[in-house]
This record gives sequence, C-alpha cells and structure tokens, in this order.
Amino acid sequence: AMRRLLTLPHTLHLPHPTPFNFTMSCVCSMNIVAAAKVAVTGKTKSTAGKKYADIKAATQAGIVAGCAPFPEGVDFFGFYNGIDEKEAQRYADVEITHGRIAMLASLGFLVGEQVEGSAFLFDANITGPAIDHFQQVPGTFWGLLGAVIFTIEANRVQTAWQNPFEADKLFLLKDDYTPGDYNFDPLKLSAGKDDVWLNDMKLKEVNNGRVAMVAISGMVAQELVNGLNLIPADEVLEMGKAGALEAMEAQCTGATNEAACAKAFEAAERAAVFAANM
Repeated sequence: AMRRLLTLPHTLHLPHPTPFNFTMSCVCSMNIVAAAKVAVTGKTKSTAGKKYADIKAATQAGIVAGCAPFPEGVDFFGFYNGIDEKEAQRYADVEITHGRIAMLASLGFLVGEQVEGSAFLFDANITGPAIDHFQQVPGTFWGLLGAVIFTIEANRVQTAWQNPFEADKLFLLKDDYTPGDYNFDPLKLSAGKDDVWLNDMKLKEVNNGRVAMVAISGMVAQELVNGLNLIPADEVLEMGKAGALEAMEAQCTGATNEAACAKAFEAAERAAVFAANM
C-alpha cells in the first residue's frame, strides 16, 4: 500500500466542473468571504449620530450580515439609504427575531401535521392543515401560550430597548446591546468559544432564519390555496401531477378528518402508481 502511495502522480486530474458544481463552489466561496467579513467586525455597538450611505456601507460595518448571492446585502426599496446606525441595528434585530419565529413556525407546521390525531394531543381533536389548528385548540392553551409570550417579550424589552421615557425618541436599542443577543444559552453551547466561531454561528442563524421566513410564507400560501396538509399534498402532486392533487382537494377539503382523508388518498395514489409501474 505504501509503495502504491509513493508512486501516485503529484498532479491530480480532476473532472471538468459542471455548471452546477461551479455555481455551488461560487456560492460556498462567497459564504466563506461573508462569514470572514462578519467575524472580523466582532461585537458591534452603536455610535450616536453615525449614518450609513446605503446597505453596502452597513454590511461592511458588520451591522448587516451579507451572504451569497448578495455578499453586500440587498435593499431593493432603499430602507438603508442614509440610515442612522441605531435604526440599522433595530432592523438587524427585527430580522433576527422574525427569523427565529419563522424557524419555529416552519418546524411547528411540519411536526404539528404529523402528530395531529394523536391521543396524547388535545384528545385527538386537532385535524386538518396547520393553518386551521389554532381555531381548534382550547382556550386554556391560548391563555398559557399568551403568558409565555408576554414573559419572553417583557424580558426582551428589558434587555434590548431603551426606556421610552428617558430616550431621545421611541424604538431605540441600548447602546451596548448586540442585535439578537439576549444572554440566553441554557445548554452553554457558546461557552469558551472565540469571536470567529460565534460570528460564524450568527451568520448561519441569520441565513437559516431568512430561508425559514420564505418557507413559512410558502407553507401558509399553499394551505390557503388547496386546504390540504403539506406533505401528503406534495407527495400526491409529485406522483400524480396536478390532476391527482385536484382530486385530493375535492375529496378531502372540508372532510370531518381532513388529515386522515389526505393520508388515505396519498396511500391509494401511491398504490396506483406502484401498480402501474409493475
């Protein structure tokens, strides 16, 4: 084995890159550059009176996390043109917060539809697409959920926002506050980590939050259009194209147990496709 290793040529002849591989290489490279850019900036604190000409300047300062395919940020409507640094930090905090909510919502949509009808969950009374679940949940649950949300938001306000009665104007973040940093790490995942690692994780969180915001928008739109559970509808569409999805919609939308109907229709469609391919 050692003799074979020593006789290997020093030049590796790699296959010619395909357009897909080339594109993915470019995207990965741009992500690395963006991560390095953010890591250099470290913890950002606001400076009174400082302004940025545009989104590019805010990204270079580390206020906004740029990534491929827009390493210098995207601002189609000009919100960042001549923006104050405090306002830019508020936008960054809002994006992080909405991204986190969207990640939880996307996960909740998928998991909620998979466990609906389970005896341990609200006596198996929750059914249908996820957009209809909240109407079926008892009021006690909403009271408890509202209390949890109030507690979290109250803590967030105390940690991040200036006192509106003492600040120069409303909606100002504290000068020493870093967007998204609420000192919440019960598992101590960031303990002992350096700034490079922390900023890399921040960039990944922002990117996943951006994807989740787009994803949950698509999930809600799809269920509003066809009134069906996400996964059965997608699988039926993949197997039987539009005609099968329309038949599933006509049969299951408004049924007493929409989830069971959708799953049964999916199973029947799968069996039909399997039989046709035999």
